[in-house]
Parts: sequence; C-alpha cells; structure tokens
Amino acid sequence: MHAKDILIDGFGRIQEEVHTVVEGLDPERLNARPAPGANSVAWLVWHLTRVQDDHIADAFGLDQSWLTGDWADRFGLGLPRHDTGYGHTPAEVGRVRVADARLLTGYYDTVHTQTLGALRGLTARDLERVVDERWEPPVTLGVRLVSVLSDDLQHVGQAAYARGLLTRS
Repeated sequence: MHAKDILIDGFGRIQEEVHTVVEGLDPERLNARPAPGANSVAWLVWHLTRVQDDHIADAFGLDQSWLTGDWADRFGLGLPRHDTGYGHTPAEVGRVRVADARLLTGYYDTVHTQTLGALRGLTARDLERVVDERWEPPVTLGVRLVSVLSDDLQHVGQAAYARGLLTRS
C-alpha cells in the first residue's frame, strides 16, 4: 500500500464520520452547545471542513471551495471570508449556526472531493516538498497532510461526543 492510499483511506473515514455525526440532527441540536462555552456539532464540523479546505488548497496551489464556490454565501455566517474558526472566542463559535445538516455535509463532500483529487496524484517525493517555512523544521506536505488528518479526526470525534450528550435519553 502506498502512502497516498493510506491518506485517502484516512480522509474517507473523516467523511463517513461527518455524515454519521450530523445525520438526523435538527437545527436545534445541530447548533446546541452541550455546556456554556462549548463548541456545537455545527461549529466543529464547519471548522474541520474549513481547515481541510484551507490547508489542502494552500498545500496543492488550489482554490478554496469556500471562497470560489457559493459556500460562504450559503452559510451566511457574517464572518470574514477567510475565517476557518481557528482561535474563535465562545461568542464567535456561537455565530456559526447552520439551519440544515445537509449544508454541512454538502460543503464537506465538496472539500473531500477536492482533497481526493489532490491526493490521487501524489508521489512519495511529493510528500517531502516543503509547504510552510514558518516552522522549524519547515513543514513538508506529508507532515501537513497528517496534521490535517489528525485535526479533523479529533474534531469529528468531539462532534460525535457532543452529539451523544445532546441526544441521550
């Protein structure tokens, strides 16, 4: 198995979990925060998708779906267009409200499709390419991809936990 196949599998698992975590949630539960200052399922899924969209586009020289598609307008969050949710205050988290789970999964699926397209063309040598020199050591494409994968898996796990708290009987 090639490294790109492992990455493709990993990102596929995120997609599966995103769909599982939002499926059947009404807007009230989607946007509910299980505790004061906590993140909602909607914010967690929006954020993990924005990070994947931003980082994959940057690493591969692509356009962000959020910016070039109509996703920013469809979500209508009133946040800066390049906002990914990184460093959001509790008040900013509260501004991310989604009226329909299908909007979240539609955006994620669009980003996922772009991610897979980028990953399918990878070679082992591509993974060694430096994509961010602001760090010491500089960040390679391989490290960036694992970082996004890790971040997304953590956030979708948090969303699943939040869903469990909100839907328990």
